[in-house]
Amino acid sequence: MTIQAWSDPHTQRALEVWREYERTHDVSAMHGKAVGIDPDSGRVWFGDRARDVAQAARADGVTSRLLTIRVGLGYYQRKGGRR
Repeated sequence: MTIQAWSDPHTQRALEVWREYERTHDVSAMHGKAVGIDPDSGRVWFGDRARDVAQAARADGVTSRLLTIRVGLGYYQRKGGRR
């Protein structure tokens, strides 16, 4: 299996999937949770952390890369700093 490099079209497609998901589902109770979006299949996974999202996707047999953001924030908030 080969892993393709992530590209801008992947990001744009994942964000498109997320906008449609938000439009058709009430995600207000998920504010601040991590959400992983697979741009190829259009599936989404939720968790408290990006690691939880990745584990949920792997449990479903998905091995491709995901765009991970925070619900209601539009980005993934990382705690801590670089050393």
